[in-house]
Amino acid sequence: MGLSKNQLKLITSLQQKKYRTLNNLFIVEGAKVVHEFLNSNFELEQLFCVDNATYENVEELTEISELELKKISGLKTPNNVLAIFKIPEVKSIVNDGFILALDGINDPGNLGTIIRLCDWFGVDQLICSTNTVDCYNSKVVQASMGSLTRVSIVYTNLENYLENSKLPKYASLMDGENVYKSDLPKNAILVMGNEANGISASILNLLNNTITIPRFGEMQQTESLNVATATAILLSEFKR
Repeated sequence: MGLSKNQLKLITSLQQKKYRTLNNLFIVEGAKVVHEFLNSNFELEQLFCVDNATYENVEELTEISELELKKISGLKTPNNVLAIFKIPEVKSIVNDGFILALDGINDPGNLGTIIRLCDWFGVDQLICSTNTVDCYNSKVVQASMGSLTRVSIVYTNLENYLENSKLPKYASLMDGENVYKSDLPKNAILVMGNEANGISASILNLLNNTITIPRFGEMQQTESLNVATATAILLSEFKR
């Protein structure tokens, strides 16, 4: 069948957030990740495949050549299959349990890894500030490895959300209370800040608890931990 000019134009445009929003569609690449989305509640729009043997029961299938796949793929080495899924309706925020909130995370790889961590540690809900990178960015989808299908992600005015929540709120800071000596509640909101600037001042004012991961190295010269690494350690402690 091959790739039409309109399909090529649409798929290329979906690398940009404004066109993902406009068309309500996003891209998923790679056999493993596509498989996760096909077996989830996400609705498939179109599947493009170099070898259709695995997907013969999929109605929305278009067979394409390897050269065509290279034209539409965002990966350095394209992986036989690219799918377009519909962006689902935003779920409403549930204000209980343990919630992770992100303030201005910029790096798609970090967000994708954090979504995987939420999936691993059983954090059902991830609240993101409006200036956090889009979770349907192709690099985020790739890094989350299918966990996006199991974690509810809501973009909202983080300030308003925190002001209205009655849960205890924790800020991850360089000079907070030692997390290994803290008595952490089961139900709380943990806020992780921007890679370069940390948590913004307006958000920090709303957080009544601070925690930090102490450095154990003798030289004490490492400036800070990567935000996804820090999130992994803190989630482990909260869930313990």
